Amino acid sequence: MPANHSSSLFHYLQGRYGNLAWLVWPSARRKTKLRPWVPFALDNDAYSAWSKGREWDGQAWYELLVWAVSYKPLWALVPDKVADRRETLRLWEIYYPLVANAGIPAAFAVQDGMTIEDVPKEAAVVFVGGTTDWKWGTLAAWAQSFPRVHVGRVNEVYRLYECAALGVESVDGTGWFRDGPDGRRIKPMIEWLKGQTPIPPNPRQTLWLRR
Repeated sequence: MPANHSSSLFHYLQGRYGNLAWLVWPSARRKTKLRPWVPFALDNDAYSAWSKGREWDGQAWYELLVWAVSYKPLWALVPDKVADRRETLRLWEIYYPLVANAGIPAAFAVQDGMTIEDVPKEAAVVFVGGTTDWKWGTLAAWAQSFPRVHVGRVNEVYRLYECAALGVESVDGTGWFRDGPDGRRIKPMIEWLKGQTPIPPNPRQTLWLRR
Protein backbone atom coordinates (compact mmCIF):
# COMPACT_ATOMS: atom_id res chain seq x y z
CA MET A 1 0.00 0.00 0.00
CA PRO A 2 2.07 2.95 -1.20
CA ALA A 3 0.69 5.79 0.90
CA ASN A 4 -1.25 8.50 -0.95
CA HIS A 5 0.59 7.85 -4.22
CA SER A 6 -1.25 8.22 -7.51
CA SER A 7 1.25 8.41 -10.35
CA SER A 8 0.60 6.89 -13.76
CA LEU A 9 3.20 4.22 -12.95
CA PHE A 10 1.23 3.16 -9.88
CA HIS A 11 -1.96 2.79 -11.90
CA TYR A 12 -0.18 0.89 -14.65
CA LEU A 13 1.34 -1.57 -12.17
CA GLN A 14 -1.91 -1.95 -10.25
CA GLY A 15 -3.83 -2.65 -13.44
CA ARG A 16 -1.32 -5.09 -14.86
CA TYR A 17 -0.21 -7.03 -11.80
CA GLY A 18 -2.67 -6.19 -9.03
CA ASN A 19 -1.61 -6.53 -5.39
CA LEU A 20 -1.34 -2.76 -4.97
CA ALA A 21 -3.63 -0.60 -2.88
CA TRP A 22 -3.55 2.75 -1.09
CA LEU A 23 -3.20 3.75 2.52
CA VAL A 24 -4.94 7.12 2.75
CA TRP A 25 -3.95 9.57 5.48
CA PRO A 26 -6.16 12.31 6.94
CA SER A 27 -3.64 14.96 5.87
CA ALA A 28 -3.88 13.79 2.25
CA ARG A 29 -7.65 13.40 2.00
CA ARG A 30 -8.30 16.59 0.04
CA LYS A 31 -5.73 15.76 -2.63
CA THR A 32 -6.60 12.08 -2.96
CA LYS A 33 -8.85 11.08 -5.83
CA LEU A 34 -10.06 7.55 -5.25
CA ARG A 35 -10.46 5.17 -8.17
CA PRO A 36 -13.01 2.33 -8.10
CA TRP A 37 -10.39 -0.19 -9.22
CA VAL A 38 -7.90 0.64 -6.43
CA PRO A 39 -8.59 -0.87 -2.97
CA PHE A 40 -7.68 1.38 -0.05
CA ALA A 41 -7.52 1.53 3.73
CA LEU A 42 -7.46 4.45 6.16
CA ASP A 43 -4.48 5.51 8.25
CA ASN A 44 -4.81 7.90 11.20
CA ASP A 45 -1.65 10.08 10.88
CA ALA A 46 -0.52 9.18 14.42
CA TYR A 47 2.95 8.07 13.28
CA SER A 48 3.42 11.15 11.11
CA ALA A 49 2.48 13.42 14.02
CA TRP A 50 4.76 11.50 16.40
CA SER A 51 7.76 11.53 14.06
CA LYS A 52 7.39 15.27 13.38
CA GLY A 53 6.77 16.21 16.99
CA ARG A 54 3.37 17.76 16.35
CA GLU A 55 -0.02 17.26 17.95
CA TRP A 56 -2.28 14.64 16.40
CA ASP A 57 -5.34 16.08 14.63
CA GLY A 58 -8.39 14.12 15.75
CA GLN A 59 -10.78 16.27 13.77
CA ALA A 60 -8.96 15.53 10.51
CA TRP A 61 -9.13 11.80 11.26
CA TYR A 62 -12.87 11.96 11.93
CA GLU A 63 -13.46 13.93 8.71
CA LEU A 64 -11.52 11.24 6.82
CA LEU A 65 -13.72 8.55 8.36
CA VAL A 66 -16.93 10.33 7.39
CA TRP A 67 -15.65 11.06 3.88
CA ALA A 68 -14.63 7.45 3.26
CA VAL A 69 -17.77 5.64 4.40
CA SER A 70 -19.46 5.58 1.01
CA TYR A 71 -16.25 4.37 -0.70
CA LYS A 72 -16.07 1.21 1.43
CA PRO A 73 -12.45 1.11 2.64
CA LEU A 74 -10.86 -2.23 3.48
CA TRP A 75 -10.38 -1.09 7.08
CA ALA A 76 -9.67 1.96 9.19
CA LEU A 77 -6.84 2.27 11.70
CA VAL A 78 -8.26 3.35 15.04
CA PRO A 79 -6.21 6.21 16.56
CA ASP A 80 -3.19 5.11 18.58
CA LYS A 81 -0.03 6.53 20.10
CA VAL A 82 3.32 5.30 18.88
CA ALA A 83 5.27 3.17 21.38
CA ASP A 84 2.69 3.77 24.11
CA ARG A 85 0.72 0.69 25.16
CA ARG A 86 -1.49 2.31 27.79
CA GLU A 87 -2.50 5.33 25.71
CA THR A 88 -3.21 3.21 22.63
CA LEU A 89 -5.59 1.03 24.65
CA ARG A 90 -7.29 4.15 26.03
CA LEU A 91 -7.70 5.64 22.55
CA TRP A 92 -9.25 2.39 21.29
CA GLU A 93 -12.01 2.68 23.87
CA ILE A 94 -12.74 6.23 22.72
CA TYR A 95 -12.52 5.90 18.95
CA TYR A 96 -13.36 2.29 18.11
CA PRO A 97 -17.13 2.94 18.44
CA LEU A 98 -16.90 5.62 15.72
CA VAL A 99 -15.33 3.15 13.29
CA ALA A 100 -17.82 0.44 14.22
CA ASN A 101 -20.78 2.81 13.77
CA ALA A 102 -19.44 3.71 10.32
CA GLY A 103 -19.57 0.03 9.35
CA ILE A 104 -15.85 -0.08 8.56
CA PRO A 105 -13.63 -2.97 9.78
CA ALA A 106 -11.35 -1.66 12.54
CA ALA A 107 -7.59 -2.12 12.67
CA PHE A 108 -5.81 -2.05 16.04
CA ALA A 109 -2.21 -0.79 16.17
CA VAL A 110 -0.02 -2.89 18.44
CA GLN A 111 2.69 -0.87 20.16
CA ASP A 112 5.82 -1.45 22.21
CA GLY A 113 5.18 -3.55 25.29
CA MET A 114 1.94 -5.12 24.07
CA THR A 115 1.17 -8.81 24.20
CA ILE A 116 -1.29 -10.98 22.30
CA GLU A 117 -3.83 -10.52 25.11
CA ASP A 118 -3.90 -6.75 24.57
CA VAL A 119 -5.54 -7.02 21.14
CA PRO A 120 -9.28 -6.23 21.44
CA LYS A 121 -11.58 -9.00 20.28
CA GLU A 122 -13.39 -6.50 18.02
CA ALA A 123 -10.25 -5.80 15.96
CA ALA A 124 -10.58 -7.08 12.38
CA VAL A 125 -6.94 -6.35 11.53
CA VAL A 126 -3.79 -6.19 13.65
CA PHE A 127 -1.64 -3.29 12.45
CA VAL A 128 1.95 -3.84 13.55
CA GLY A 129 3.36 -0.44 14.44
CA GLY A 130 5.64 0.64 17.25
CA THR A 131 9.31 1.49 17.09
CA THR A 132 11.32 -0.17 14.33
CA ASP A 133 13.29 -2.71 16.37
CA TRP A 134 10.26 -3.75 18.42
CA LYS A 135 8.10 -4.15 15.33
CA TRP A 136 10.44 -6.50 13.50
CA GLY A 137 11.37 -8.33 16.67
CA THR A 138 7.75 -9.21 17.45
CA LEU A 139 6.26 -9.56 13.96
CA ALA A 140 6.38 -13.36 13.87
CA ALA A 141 4.30 -13.59 17.05
CA TRP A 142 1.55 -11.34 15.66
CA ALA A 143 1.51 -13.15 12.32
CA GLN A 144 1.24 -16.54 14.01
CA SER A 145 -1.55 -15.43 16.34
CA PHE A 146 -3.90 -13.47 14.07
CA PRO A 147 -5.36 -14.20 10.60
CA ARG A 148 -5.19 -10.62 9.31
CA VAL A 149 -1.99 -8.65 9.92
CA HIS A 150 -0.80 -5.41 8.34
CA VAL A 151 2.74 -4.06 8.80
CA GLY A 152 3.51 -0.37 8.72
CA ARG A 153 6.60 1.32 7.24
CA VAL A 154 7.80 -1.41 4.87
CA ASN A 155 10.01 0.16 2.22
CA GLU A 156 12.49 -2.55 1.17
CA VAL A 157 11.98 -5.66 -0.91
CA TYR A 158 13.78 -7.88 1.59
CA ARG A 159 11.08 -6.90 4.08
CA LEU A 160 8.44 -8.05 1.59
CA TYR A 161 10.13 -11.47 1.65
CA GLU A 162 9.90 -11.55 5.41
CA CYS A 163 6.28 -10.43 5.57
CA ALA A 164 5.18 -12.85 2.84
CA ALA A 165 6.97 -15.74 4.54
CA LEU A 166 5.06 -15.02 7.74
CA GLY A 167 1.70 -14.83 5.99
CA VAL A 168 1.19 -11.08 6.46
CA GLU A 169 -1.86 -9.80 4.57
CA SER A 170 -0.61 -6.31 3.63
CA VAL A 171 2.06 -3.70 4.22
CA ASP A 172 2.42 0.01 3.59
CA GLY A 173 5.31 2.32 2.81
CA THR A 174 6.00 5.83 1.53
CA GLY A 175 9.33 5.13 -0.13
CA TRP A 176 8.60 2.84 -3.07
CA PHE A 177 7.98 5.52 -5.69
CA ARG A 178 9.96 8.32 -4.03
CA ASP A 179 12.98 8.12 -6.36
CA GLY A 180 10.97 7.94 -9.57
CA PRO A 181 10.57 5.06 -12.06
CA ASP A 182 14.31 4.31 -12.01
CA GLY A 183 14.70 4.38 -8.25
CA ARG A 184 16.47 1.63 -6.33
CA ARG A 185 13.26 0.45 -4.65
CA ILE A 186 10.79 0.46 -7.51
CA LYS A 187 12.64 -1.91 -9.84
CA PRO A 188 12.89 -4.83 -7.38
CA MET A 189 9.30 -4.13 -6.30
CA ILE A 190 8.16 -4.53 -9.91
CA GLU A 191 9.98 -7.87 -10.10
CA TRP A 192 8.17 -8.86 -6.93
CA LEU A 193 4.82 -7.97 -8.51
CA LYS A 194 5.73 -10.03 -11.56
CA GLY A 195 6.32 -13.02 -9.30
CA GLN A 196 9.93 -13.25 -10.39
CA THR A 197 11.42 -13.07 -6.92
CA PRO A 198 11.63 -16.40 -5.04
CA ILE A 199 9.71 -17.01 -1.83
CA PRO A 200 11.89 -18.55 0.93
CA PRO A 201 11.37 -22.34 0.84
CA ASN A 202 10.69 -22.54 4.58
CA PRO A 203 7.99 -19.97 5.44
CA ARG A 204 9.27 -19.67 9.01
CA GLN A 205 12.96 -19.57 8.15
CA THR A 206 13.75 -15.86 8.07
CA LEU A 207 17.10 -15.81 9.83
CA TRP A 208 18.91 -15.18 6.55
CA LEU A 209 17.05 -11.93 6.04
CA ARG A 210 19.15 -8.91 6.99
CA ARG A 211 17.62 -6.28 9.22
